[in-house]
Amino acid sequence: MTARNRELAYLVAVSGLTVVGFASVYIARRALISWGSMGYAGFFIALYLTAHLIARRTVPNADPYLLPMAGFLTAIGLTEIYRLGPSDAFKQGLWIVVGLALFAAALIGLRRDYRVLESYKYLFGLGAIALLFLPRLPGLGTTVNGARLWVHVGGLQFQPGELAKISLVVFLAAYLREKREVLAQGRLKDLGPLIVIWGGTMLVLVATNDMGSGILYFGIFVAMLYIATARFSYVAAGVGLFIIGGFFAAREVGHIHERVTVWLHPWTAHKVFCPLTGGYALRQDCQGYQIVKSLYSIANGGWLGTGLGKGTFTTATIPPHPLIPYVKTDFIFSALAQELGLIGASALLLVFMLFVARGMKTALQVDDGFSKLLAAGLTFGFALQTFIIVGGIERIIPLTGITLPFVSYGGSSVVANFLVLAGLLLVSDRANSHA
Repeated sequence: MTARNRELAYLVAVSGLTVVGFASVYIARRALISWGSMGYAGFFIALYLTAHLIARRTVPNADPYLLPMAGFLTAIGLTEIYRLGPSDAFKQGLWIVVGLALFAAALIGLRRDYRVLESYKYLFGLGAIALLFLPRLPGLGTTVNGARLWVHVGGLQFQPGELAKISLVVFLAAYLREKREVLAQGRLKDLGPLIVIWGGTMLVLVATNDMGSGILYFGIFVAMLYIATARFSYVAAGVGLFIIGGFFAAREVGHIHERVTVWLHPWTAHKVFCPLTGGYALRQDCQGYQIVKSLYSIANGGWLGTGLGKGTFTTATIPPHPLIPYVKTDFIFSALAQELGLIGASALLLVFMLFVARGMKTALQVDDGFSKLLAAGLTFGFALQTFIIVGGIERIIPLTGITLPFVSYGGSSVVANFLVLAGLLLVSDRANSHA
């Protein structure tokens, strides 16, 4: 089979799982099968078949597994969002349309030679900085759950940091390809860029009250720096600087201090930030406090889970209240772990791992430096973001408010991840065409 035919075969399998998933949720909720619920599955299938046709035309030699895995993750997320709230599933479906439209535009517009982006590296760098600080502008930025990450314009709310991540990767791929020989010498004066980026990351962390974004951006920079120079000393210096900055932020920045406190002592008797009220309260007075209820939700799933549509996410009161605040965004993995169980949640994480493995394989196969760094940076950012959110939910690291790629509810994240997918397919097509 050709690469694109294998891709189509896997998309057909994903489509079947999508139909089964939506049917299972609707049966669990209403004890019958509705053609209305099947409409979501049919809509999803039509979108990805369209994406496949565009990929077949524009990137015929690209990796055949990336698009089906992205489709599977999107299907799992859309099914669970539909289970938590059908109206939210409709909104998420619209964002998937936007994301796939930009995915198609990127493939069509850059299919001749995406390396033209390298000529605009400083524009991407300045664009990343501008996007990161956009939420700080008066009248535009809004604070959600203690972190100032969102921009609200004319009824449309989005998170510019998701697009800043991609701009940062493009800038670093182009800059490091140009300067890697100098940086590889390891001279003390060459640590200047590292210190500047470290300072910018700490500034973003303090300005936005968001620890997850700071870890993500700085992690991408250090990883790409290591890939470009193969000098472990840069990694050691970067980790050391981040530990120093993180220790300072944990002591001096109120919101981050609360996150660390709750991570270390989730059953603390001290007052902590309560997402339900938007203020500070005792943990026992903050109904459904996130991390504790999230751990209960995961434990309730057991080995095999309760089944799609059969999890418990609201109280038995009238009207019902959410047991886990922001379950469809920050804590959707907890919901999936409860309904799919340990085995299902592990299988989901394996799909993420396979996506990362295929992305890194693409970086290894391609011959030019810019493409190699671009694919590695996009893939590492995807992997690190997954680890940060899942690790926070599992209480491996302090909880942050970033999304689970392709799965969580949110338009900014969906659009950004489809652009990441387009970038990997473009690099993969070039790598296999020149093999």
